[in-house]
Amino acid sequence: MPQRQCTKEKAIITSPIKRITLPMTIEKYREIVDDCGMFRKWIDQMVVEYPELFPEAIGFGYTLHDERTSGKLEGIRLRRICLKAFDGDGKKQVFTIAPSGVMPYFVGYTDDVEKALFLRRFFVPYWALTYVFGRDDNYWYRMEQQFGRCNLVQTVIKDPEKLPKHLLADEKITWLNGEEVVVATTVGDDCILGVSVALGVDTANLTEAYQHFKDEAQALKPDYAPETVNTDGWGATQKAWLSLFPMIIIIECFLHAYIKIRERAHHLKEVFNQLSQRVWDVYRAADAASFRSKAEELRLWAEKNTTGYVLESALKLCKKVDRFVLAYDHPLAHRTSNMLDRLMNPMDRWLDGTRFFHGHWTSSERSIRAWALLNNFGPYCPRAEISKTYSSPAHRMNGFVYHSNWLHNLLVATSMSGCKQ
Repeated sequence: MPQRQCTKEKAIITSPIKRITLPMTIEKYREIVDDCGMFRKWIDQMVVEYPELFPEAIGFGYTLHDERTSGKLEGIRLRRICLKAFDGDGKKQVFTIAPSGVMPYFVGYTDDVEKALFLRRFFVPYWALTYVFGRDDNYWYRMEQQFGRCNLVQTVIKDPEKLPKHLLADEKITWLNGEEVVVATTVGDDCILGVSVALGVDTANLTEAYQHFKDEAQALKPDYAPETVNTDGWGATQKAWLSLFPMIIIIECFLHAYIKIRERAHHLKEVFNQLSQRVWDVYRAADAASFRSKAEELRLWAEKNTTGYVLESALKLCKKVDRFVLAYDHPLAHRTSNMLDRLMNPMDRWLDGTRFFHGHWTSSERSIRAWALLNNFGPYCPRAEISKTYSSPAHRMNGFVYHSNWLHNLLVATSMSGCKQ
């Protein structure tokens, strides 16, 4: 069979759009869209409440420009505004004002597609969505892909001061058209803030992948530089972060060191139980001096009671004492990758459910970015204790929501692709 030719050239991922989405039901929007006075009053109120959703030049004033109607959704008219300030090229700046009740490009009503997109977080295939909700596979695919074009960091974080100072980073091995690739993932404060498909695990490829997070974060806050990042022991990952943020402190994951010991010693039963207890006693040390002391005790015990690969793993952990104790200088830094692992586990299931990546490099990048946004804005499980306080990871990050419905909230957050203009 003829093989599809898929390029490995990466096109522009994030591109600003001229659509401003505001929290409002379609019914309420229809009531005010014909009344210029009420429409302007509503926009003015939104500018005061949510200035981050509008271009910076909105402060110089605007005029009602024209309107657009939909051939797909009967009776839907979207007004456009024209800013009084021109852009850098001396051209008019025209933006579409849309309610959160209408999906971009008039592809449907938000409330009608919300449940289908909710299921995409849980690797439900497109054909299953078609079977249950109608339309066709491409309809759901394109609707999801559009979210991958948004600025991931600025869509999730609206206040520059909330950018996390302590991050976690790791790579997930997967496949693109049958070839092994990795998804370079950056996590902070329970949100996925960076995901990018890297074609290799060398320093150059990982630097290019993590560069997307840096660019998007510094677009929100130009002087942003995280204090620490938790990684495993892969040298290329650490070199990539040091090249992007030369002053960052690399905190190696203690859990990964323990997992190596567990893999090789679990068959030893009682010896393994004692070894595990001693390893975690080292981790729980109150300060750096106590950590070093307990690590030395662990080394002496391991040399006396273990041999072979088990002893090798224990000694390897003890040799990394100087790297582990750096965490005591940064009390809020992540000492283990638990937060990242909680997010990469569903990513792993999503990748397996979709049978990994197929097609162009750019479409693969947008697919995983779209999944990250659905995960960040999707509601917590009702049985989770945190759901009593926050509705989603994005709610926890920002401390507020634009709308009680998660998809409405996501659409509002993606105004202008999440980019400051």
